[in-house]
Amino acid sequence: MEYLSVTEAAARWGLSPRSVRNYCASGRIPGAFLTGKTWNIPADAVKPGRKPRADSTAPTLLQVLRQEKAANLPGGIYHKLQIDMTYNSNHIEGSRLTHDQTRLIFETHTLGVTQAALPVDDILETVNHFRCIDRVIDHAQRGISERFLKELHRQLKAGTTDAARPWFVVGDYKKLPNEVGGHATTPPEQVHQAIRALLVRYRPHEPKTFDQLLDFHVKFERIHPFQDGNGRIGRLLLLSECLRNDIVPFIITEELKGFYYRGLEQWDREPGYLRDTCLTAQDYFRKVMAYFRVG
Repeated sequence: MEYLSVTEAAARWGLSPRSVRNYCASGRIPGAFLTGKTWNIPADAVKPGRKPRADSTAPTLLQVLRQEKAANLPGGIYHKLQIDMTYNSNHIEGSRLTHDQTRLIFETHTLGVTQAALPVDDILETVNHFRCIDRVIDHAQRGISERFLKELHRQLKAGTTDAARPWFVVGDYKKLPNEVGGHATTPPEQVHQAIRALLVRYRPHEPKTFDQLLDFHVKFERIHPFQDGNGRIGRLLLLSECLRNDIVPFIITEELKGFYYRGLEQWDREPGYLRDTCLTAQDYFRKVMAYFRVG
């Protein structure tokens, strides 16, 4: 019998190699076996279909988040998403608040005892980020629009030091050129046109695949439309699109930060870097959903 490698099967079926390995490991490709660390896949194997939901009437993650948000339920998946995403997304951008301090702000609206001085902006942007996640949960089914991403930026930067600077526009596109990772981004005078063109190509109201979400994220970050806050806005938009398309969301942690940045930079040449990083983060959130019995 002839056998395919994981890479060959992935190319034939239009899947990522990681997905093929997962199918093999879970026994969903009959006849596949390991030789050392290499999977051997029968050449006549059929691409596995998606598993049906055990209960098609089970509420989606978005529905659960909306219910827990409305009930102000402590200790649930809404609670965990707010704290974990806010802490990690802000921490990637340099916030000095700890995970415990982030949790206390969300739970008690206090900071707790701290021996070190903390920037007021870190605290404000933490509170603001909680509200941005609420806005995403409320808005997700309507898809991405220019108005929505500007609303998120206005909420994220409200009341901060940046908001008082005459050259910094809160809730609107940048006035000054900026860079990301040492790379040039779209000039200020071209941002409006670039974002509109991106949204037209993306077609925000159509169902999306995981790779389409990542491609949108990469292109958004390369435009870098705002003076600051682009990474957090981009990740909030990813959350929104995951919820709208019933795709398991993911949170980029400090441990994944370097791989995430490499993936953004190398997307055109090797999309697997970013895809595998986000799938790793997605695996963790899938466990969170299982713990809270969602999905």
